Amino acid sequence: MVEKSLGVKKWSARDSKRCIVVPTDLDHKYSRGTLGVITGSAQYPGAAVLSTSAAAATGVGMVRFHSSSGLAHLVLHATPSVVVQPGKVAAWLIGSGIPSKKYSDVSTWLRHRWFTLVKSQSVPTVLDAGALYLTGSLEQPTLITPHSAELSALLTARGVPVSVEAIEGDPKKWVQGAAKTLGVTVLLKGAITFVANDQICIELPVATPWLATAGTGDVLAGIIGALVATNTIEILNDTNRLAEVAATGAFIHAQSAKIASRGGPISAEMIVKEIPGAISQLLN
Repeated sequence: MVEKSLGVKKWSARDSKRCIVVPTDLDHKYSRGTLGVITGSAQYPGAAVLSTSAAAATGVGMVRFHSSSGLAHLVLHATPSVVVQPGKVAAWLIGSGIPSKKYSDVSTWLRHRWFTLVKSQSVPTVLDAGALYLTGSLEQPTLITPHSAELSALLTARGVPVSVEAIEGDPKKWVQGAAKTLGVTVLLKGAITFVANDQICIELPVATPWLATAGTGDVLAGIIGALVATNTIEILNDTNRLAEVAATGAFIHAQSAKIASRGGPISAEMIVKEIPGAISQLLN
Protein backbone atom coordinates (compact mmCIF):
# COMPACT_ATOMS: atom_id res chain seq x y z
CA MET A 1 0.00 0.00 0.00
CA VAL A 2 2.95 2.35 0.68
CA GLU A 3 5.59 2.17 -2.04
CA LYS A 4 8.24 3.85 0.08
CA SER A 5 7.99 4.46 3.80
CA LEU A 6 8.64 8.02 4.92
CA GLY A 7 11.13 8.85 7.60
CA VAL A 8 9.37 9.27 10.93
CA LYS A 9 9.77 12.47 12.94
CA LYS A 10 9.57 12.11 16.72
CA TRP A 11 7.38 14.96 17.95
CA SER A 12 8.55 17.05 20.91
CA ALA A 13 7.53 19.94 23.15
CA ARG A 14 9.77 22.23 21.09
CA ASP A 15 7.95 21.22 17.92
CA SER A 16 4.58 21.77 19.58
CA LYS A 17 5.50 25.26 20.77
CA ARG A 18 5.95 26.37 17.14
CA CYS A 19 2.29 25.56 16.39
CA ILE A 20 0.77 27.49 19.28
CA VAL A 21 -0.26 30.95 18.09
CA VAL A 22 0.15 33.39 20.97
CA PRO A 23 -2.10 36.47 20.79
CA THR A 24 -0.64 39.96 20.75
CA ASP A 25 -2.07 43.20 22.12
CA LEU A 26 -3.45 43.88 18.61
CA ASP A 27 -5.58 40.74 18.53
CA HIS A 28 -9.31 40.46 19.17
CA LYS A 29 -11.75 37.55 19.24
CA TYR A 30 -12.26 37.53 15.47
CA SER A 31 -8.58 37.78 14.56
CA ARG A 32 -7.79 34.82 16.81
CA GLY A 33 -9.94 32.44 14.76
CA THR A 34 -13.45 31.04 15.01
CA LEU A 35 -14.04 27.30 15.20
CA GLY A 36 -17.31 25.91 13.84
CA VAL A 37 -18.35 22.77 15.73
CA ILE A 38 -20.92 20.14 14.73
CA THR A 39 -20.65 17.41 17.35
CA GLY A 40 -22.79 15.35 19.68
CA SER A 41 -26.07 13.48 19.19
CA ALA A 42 -29.00 12.09 21.12
CA GLN A 43 -26.94 8.92 21.73
CA TYR A 44 -23.79 10.80 22.77
CA PRO A 45 -24.70 14.31 23.98
CA GLY A 46 -21.58 14.54 26.14
CA ALA A 47 -19.38 14.70 23.05
CA ALA A 48 -20.80 18.13 22.27
CA VAL A 49 -19.95 19.35 25.76
CA LEU A 50 -16.45 17.86 25.81
CA SER A 51 -15.42 18.97 22.32
CA THR A 52 -16.55 22.57 22.80
CA SER A 53 -15.15 22.93 26.32
CA ALA A 54 -11.80 21.49 25.20
CA ALA A 55 -11.66 23.88 22.25
CA ALA A 56 -12.41 26.85 24.48
CA ALA A 57 -9.75 25.75 26.98
CA THR A 58 -7.13 25.46 24.22
CA GLY A 59 -7.46 29.10 23.21
CA VAL A 60 -9.42 30.35 20.21
CA GLY A 61 -11.23 33.57 19.47
CA MET A 62 -14.68 32.00 19.35
CA VAL A 63 -16.37 28.61 19.29
CA ARG A 64 -19.58 28.42 17.22
CA PHE A 65 -21.69 25.38 18.02
CA HIS A 66 -24.18 24.20 15.41
CA SER A 67 -26.74 21.64 16.55
CA SER A 68 -30.14 21.11 18.07
CA SER A 69 -31.43 23.34 20.86
CA GLY A 70 -31.21 20.53 23.39
CA LEU A 71 -27.50 20.03 22.83
CA ALA A 72 -26.92 23.76 22.72
CA HIS A 73 -28.42 24.02 26.20
CA LEU A 74 -25.97 21.42 27.52
CA VAL A 75 -23.02 23.10 25.83
CA LEU A 76 -23.92 26.55 27.18
CA HIS A 77 -24.38 25.18 30.69
CA ALA A 78 -20.79 23.90 30.63
CA THR A 79 -19.20 26.70 28.58
CA PRO A 80 -21.32 29.88 28.42
CA SER A 81 -18.81 31.61 26.11
CA VAL A 82 -19.72 29.29 23.23
CA VAL A 83 -21.83 31.01 20.55
CA VAL A 84 -24.80 29.01 19.26
CA GLN A 85 -25.62 31.21 16.25
CA PRO A 86 -24.29 30.49 12.74
CA GLY A 87 -21.67 32.72 11.18
CA LYS A 88 -18.31 32.82 9.51
CA VAL A 89 -15.69 30.33 10.76
CA ALA A 90 -11.97 29.81 10.21
CA ALA A 91 -12.09 26.02 10.65
CA TRP A 92 -14.56 23.16 11.17
CA LEU A 93 -14.68 20.31 13.66
CA ILE A 94 -17.44 17.82 12.85
CA GLY A 95 -18.50 14.30 13.73
CA SER A 96 -17.44 13.66 17.32
CA GLY A 97 -20.20 11.81 19.14
CA ILE A 98 -22.24 11.36 15.97
CA PRO A 99 -23.07 7.69 15.31
CA SER A 100 -21.74 6.00 12.20
CA LYS A 101 -24.02 4.96 9.36
CA LYS A 102 -24.89 1.66 11.00
CA TYR A 103 -27.40 3.54 13.17
CA SER A 104 -30.86 3.88 11.67
CA ASP A 105 -31.31 7.58 12.40
CA VAL A 106 -27.99 8.79 11.01
CA SER A 107 -29.25 9.45 7.49
CA THR A 108 -31.83 11.80 8.99
CA TRP A 109 -29.24 13.59 11.11
CA LEU A 110 -26.83 14.02 8.22
CA ARG A 111 -29.49 15.87 6.28
CA HIS A 112 -29.52 18.49 9.04
CA ARG A 113 -29.10 21.96 7.57
CA TRP A 114 -25.91 22.67 9.53
CA PHE A 115 -23.98 19.99 7.65
CA THR A 116 -24.33 21.90 4.37
CA LEU A 117 -22.23 24.71 5.84
CA VAL A 118 -19.10 22.55 5.85
CA LYS A 119 -18.87 22.65 2.07
CA SER A 120 -20.19 26.20 1.70
CA GLN A 121 -17.48 27.54 4.05
CA SER A 122 -14.45 25.85 2.57
CA VAL A 123 -11.97 26.18 5.44
CA PRO A 124 -9.60 23.62 7.04
CA THR A 125 -11.72 20.82 8.45
CA VAL A 126 -11.32 18.09 11.08
CA LEU A 127 -13.45 14.96 10.52
CA ASP A 128 -14.06 12.61 13.43
CA ALA A 129 -16.30 9.58 14.11
CA GLY A 130 -19.63 10.01 12.30
CA ALA A 131 -18.19 12.48 9.77
CA LEU A 132 -15.42 10.19 8.53
CA TYR A 133 -17.59 9.18 5.59
CA LEU A 134 -16.89 12.67 4.13
CA THR A 135 -13.20 11.79 3.76
CA GLY A 136 -11.97 12.74 0.30
CA SER A 137 -15.11 14.64 -0.67
CA LEU A 138 -14.05 18.08 0.56
CA GLU A 139 -11.92 20.57 -1.36
CA GLN A 140 -10.40 22.17 1.74
CA PRO A 141 -7.41 20.84 3.73
CA THR A 142 -8.82 17.92 5.71
CA LEU A 143 -7.66 16.01 8.79
CA ILE A 144 -9.29 12.76 9.88
CA THR A 145 -8.87 11.38 13.42
CA PRO A 146 -9.84 7.68 13.42
CA HIS A 147 -8.91 4.91 15.80
CA SER A 148 -7.85 1.58 14.30
CA ALA A 149 -11.38 0.18 13.94
CA GLU A 150 -12.63 3.32 12.21
CA LEU A 151 -9.64 3.37 9.86
CA SER A 152 -10.15 -0.31 9.05
CA ALA A 153 -13.79 0.32 8.13
CA LEU A 154 -12.93 3.42 6.11
CA LEU A 155 -10.15 1.79 4.09
CA THR A 156 -12.15 -1.39 3.50
CA ALA A 157 -15.06 0.69 2.18
CA ARG A 158 -12.61 2.41 -0.20
CA GLY A 159 -11.37 -0.89 -1.64
CA VAL A 160 -8.37 -1.49 0.61
CA PRO A 161 -9.46 -4.29 2.95
CA VAL A 162 -7.45 -4.34 6.16
CA SER A 163 -8.20 -5.74 9.60
CA VAL A 164 -8.06 -3.87 12.89
CA GLU A 165 -5.33 -6.27 14.00
CA ALA A 166 -3.19 -5.45 10.97
CA ILE A 167 -3.44 -1.71 11.62
CA GLU A 168 -2.64 -2.12 15.31
CA GLY A 169 0.30 -4.37 14.41
CA ASP A 170 1.91 -1.73 12.16
CA PRO A 171 0.28 1.68 12.71
CA LYS A 172 3.17 3.55 11.12
CA LYS A 173 2.68 1.69 7.84
CA TRP A 174 -1.09 2.08 7.77
CA VAL A 175 -1.26 5.74 8.73
CA GLN A 176 1.02 6.53 5.79
CA GLY A 177 -0.90 4.23 3.50
CA ALA A 178 -4.21 5.75 4.52
CA ALA A 179 -2.95 9.29 3.89
CA LYS A 180 -1.79 8.27 0.42
CA THR A 181 -4.95 6.33 -0.44
CA LEU A 182 -7.46 8.81 0.96
CA GLY A 183 -5.69 12.03 0.01
CA VAL A 184 -6.05 13.62 3.45
CA THR A 185 -3.98 14.12 6.58
CA VAL A 186 -4.52 11.23 9.00
CA LEU A 187 -4.14 11.15 12.77
CA LEU A 188 -4.34 7.52 13.89
CA LYS A 189 -5.20 7.34 17.58
CA GLY A 190 -3.61 4.69 19.77
CA ALA A 191 -1.18 4.08 22.62
CA ILE A 192 1.31 5.71 20.28
CA THR A 193 -0.40 8.21 17.99
CA PHE A 194 0.84 8.73 14.43
CA VAL A 195 0.09 11.59 12.05
CA ALA A 196 0.83 11.49 8.33
CA ASN A 197 0.18 13.07 4.97
CA ASP A 198 1.83 12.13 1.67
CA GLN A 199 5.02 13.97 2.64
CA ILE A 200 5.67 13.49 6.36
CA CYS A 201 5.01 11.02 9.15
CA ILE A 202 5.05 12.06 12.81
CA GLU A 203 5.23 9.81 15.86
CA LEU A 204 3.98 11.09 19.22
CA PRO A 205 5.49 10.02 22.56
CA VAL A 206 3.77 7.18 24.41
CA ALA A 207 0.76 8.55 26.30
CA THR A 208 -0.52 7.44 29.69
CA PRO A 209 -2.72 4.33 29.44
CA TRP A 210 -5.20 6.07 31.74
CA LEU A 211 -6.35 7.89 28.59
CA ALA A 212 -8.26 4.75 27.60
CA THR A 213 -11.59 6.04 28.92
CA ALA A 214 -14.80 7.45 27.46
CA GLY A 215 -14.76 10.97 26.05
CA THR A 216 -11.02 11.49 25.70
CA GLY A 217 -11.27 11.33 21.91
CA ASP A 218 -13.83 14.16 21.99
CA VAL A 219 -11.43 16.23 24.07
CA LEU A 220 -8.63 15.55 21.59
CA ALA A 221 -10.86 16.64 18.71
CA GLY A 222 -11.69 19.90 20.49
CA ILE A 223 -8.03 20.67 21.17
CA ILE A 224 -7.07 20.03 17.56
CA GLY A 225 -10.02 21.99 16.22
CA ALA A 226 -9.00 25.07 18.20
CA LEU A 227 -5.40 24.81 17.02
CA VAL A 228 -6.54 24.46 13.40
CA ALA A 229 -8.73 27.57 13.71
CA THR A 230 -5.81 29.63 15.05
CA ASN A 231 -3.45 28.26 12.37
CA THR A 232 -5.75 28.60 9.35
CA ILE A 233 -3.53 30.97 7.37
CA GLU A 234 -0.44 28.85 8.02
CA ILE A 235 -2.31 25.67 7.02
CA LEU A 236 -3.43 27.22 3.73
CA ASN A 237 0.15 28.28 2.95
CA ASP A 238 2.02 25.14 4.06
CA THR A 239 0.94 21.63 3.06
CA ASN A 240 2.55 20.11 6.16
CA ARG A 241 1.19 22.54 8.74
CA LEU A 242 -2.07 20.63 9.25
CA ALA A 243 -0.14 17.48 10.21
CA GLU A 244 2.07 19.48 12.56
CA VAL A 245 -0.94 21.14 14.18
CA ALA A 246 -2.62 17.74 14.62
CA ALA A 247 0.52 16.38 16.27
CA THR A 248 0.62 19.40 18.56
CA GLY A 249 -2.98 18.75 19.58
CA ALA A 250 -2.15 15.15 20.42
CA PHE A 251 0.90 16.28 22.39
CA ILE A 252 -1.13 18.79 24.43
CA HIS A 253 -3.81 16.14 24.99
CA ALA A 254 -1.26 13.67 26.34
CA GLN A 255 0.43 16.27 28.54
CA SER A 256 -2.91 17.42 29.95
CA ALA A 257 -3.78 13.80 30.74
CA LYS A 258 -0.42 13.26 32.43
CA ILE A 259 -0.93 16.32 34.63
CA ALA A 260 -4.48 15.26 35.49
CA SER A 261 -3.52 11.67 36.20
CA ARG A 262 -0.49 12.04 38.47
CA GLY A 263 -0.23 8.28 38.10
CA GLY A 264 -3.90 7.54 38.81
CA PRO A 265 -7.26 7.33 37.02
CA ILE A 266 -8.61 10.26 35.02
CA SER A 267 -11.78 11.27 33.24
CA ALA A 268 -12.22 13.33 30.09
CA GLU A 269 -13.52 16.21 32.20
CA MET A 270 -10.33 16.21 34.26
CA ILE A 271 -8.23 16.50 31.10
CA VAL A 272 -10.10 19.59 29.91
CA LYS A 273 -9.27 21.43 33.16
CA GLU A 274 -5.55 20.83 32.66
CA ILE A 275 -5.30 22.00 29.03
CA PRO A 276 -4.39 25.65 29.79
CA GLY A 277 -1.69 24.56 32.23
CA ALA A 278 -0.21 22.10 29.74
CA ILE A 279 -0.06 24.82 27.08
CA SER A 280 1.50 27.24 29.55
CA GLN A 281 4.23 24.70 30.29
CA LEU A 282 4.96 24.33 26.56
CA LEU A 283 5.24 28.07 26.06
CA ASN A 284 7.42 28.66 29.12
